[in-house]
Amino acid sequence: MKILLADNNHPILKEGLLKLGFECIEDFTSSKLEIERKIHQFEGIVIRSRFKIDKDFIDKATNLKFIARVGAGLESIDIPYAKQKGIHLISAPEGNRNAVGEHALGMILTLFNQFKKADLEIRNGKWLRESNRGIELEGKTVGLIGYGNMGKAFAKKLKGFDVEVIFYDIKSNLSDENAKQVSLEELQEKTDVLSLHTPHTSLTNKMVNTDFINKFKKPFYIINTARGTAIVTDDLVLSLKNNKILGACLDVLEYEKLSFENFFTDDNLPKAFKYLITSDKVLLTPHVAGWTVESKYKLAKTILDKITAFNTK
Repeated sequence: MKILLADNNHPILKEGLLKLGFECIEDFTSSKLEIERKIHQFEGIVIRSRFKIDKDFIDKATNLKFIARVGAGLESIDIPYAKQKGIHLISAPEGNRNAVGEHALGMILTLFNQFKKADLEIRNGKWLRESNRGIELEGKTVGLIGYGNMGKAFAKKLKGFDVEVIFYDIKSNLSDENAKQVSLEELQEKTDVLSLHTPHTSLTNKMVNTDFINKFKKPFYIINTARGTAIVTDDLVLSLKNNKILGACLDVLEYEKLSFENFFTDDNLPKAFKYLITSDKVLLTPHVAGWTVESKYKLAKTILDKITAFNTK
């Protein structure tokens, strides 16, 4: 089987595929149009986020048997059309779930204890203790939306803290030893810290808007290590200004391009984003929650294992 490796990944993936007898062709630089011209030569493609695999691309991939995305989600792929064409889809949410859980925990602890602000002040010759008094996670209720691989990983990390962990998910009967499933109404009544762990779907797109935020009984903090499209940034900023949201930890942003490596290619930054980058109530990271040394290996190994299983069917 001939496989196109369209993105650079951990070497274990290519090495493992070669050992299994696959022919691997690397092309990390050609445009989508250029790849479309030759995709008919391949039975498989391994990709991260270089471009969308849409209907036109799939139509040109006349011999494609599988698409493997080295990441958690498949939203950059036209899933219904790929399935209609009998193309097997592979992703690897297991590969970076631990990294995402640790990152979410690190972000909220950093925000609560003002690590960023305190560090910058000391570097500028300021030793200010009272203005950097933190708050504790203990005694808080952490509400999760989405309880798949990422949500479960974060709940597991929270087990070492004296917190109540609840979650809402469209699937039922998901409660475990780390978190209790509740209705969305109960989550909005109890939550002190909200963390999003949802894929990009029609239900989650622009989910966190003013109406959604105002249904929370208490002012709360928000963490987003999922998808930037889940939060309407203008509404988030409004809620930060009026203290309905007390602080935000954002690893992903509404404004991201498909490939976040090409983020903000012009100088016309949105007004809401300008607020985010100047506010002490906001902590930002560049879509790296699942981006660790270990997860690079685990993502590639998960994809390798799943391709192996598919090939032996």
